[in-house]
Amino acid sequence: MNDPQVGKDSTGPMTLTDLITPEAVISSLKAKTKKQVIEDLAARAAKLEGLSARDLFDALLQRERLGSTGVGRGIAIPHCRLAGVKKMLCVFARLDSPVPFDATDGEPVDLVFLLLAPEDAGADHLKALARLARLMRDSKTMMRLRAAKDQMSLYAILSQPIASSAA
Repeated sequence: MNDPQVGKDSTGPMTLTDLITPEAVISSLKAKTKKQVIEDLAARAAKLEGLSARDLFDALLQRERLGSTGVGRGIAIPHCRLAGVKKMLCVFARLDSPVPFDATDGEPVDLVFLLLAPEDAGADHLKALARLARLMRDSKTMMRLRAAKDQMSLYAILSQPIASSAA
């Protein structure tokens, strides 16, 4: 029941469950550099979607060269649209140790949401990014993600409705 209209939220509270699965949640990523974070997340996404990890990694690095996807407050959203991707997918990782990510506020990143979209996703890709942005504005949710003990606890937090006007 993956609704292709990812941003369609007028029918009820939004969640990320149409973008993320428990297998797409990494509770303790040991990467030490921005490049390694992207490579590890690309490998997980490629495995989940049956794609080439190298092609995905290259596409993400190419997007990153346009401007850092480190959005501030310890959060990054590397993302790209790619041929061969069948549906929108999010992979989430909490890093063991924050890594420099050239974020807008200069702070290192410890929470990363990789967003992968079909090449022709257009507005749906932007709606998914907006959905993630709404989630990240909720500082209580971000604190809960940083404090969660394991993969299923993280998934449970990510599966909860996203407030439309988070504090």
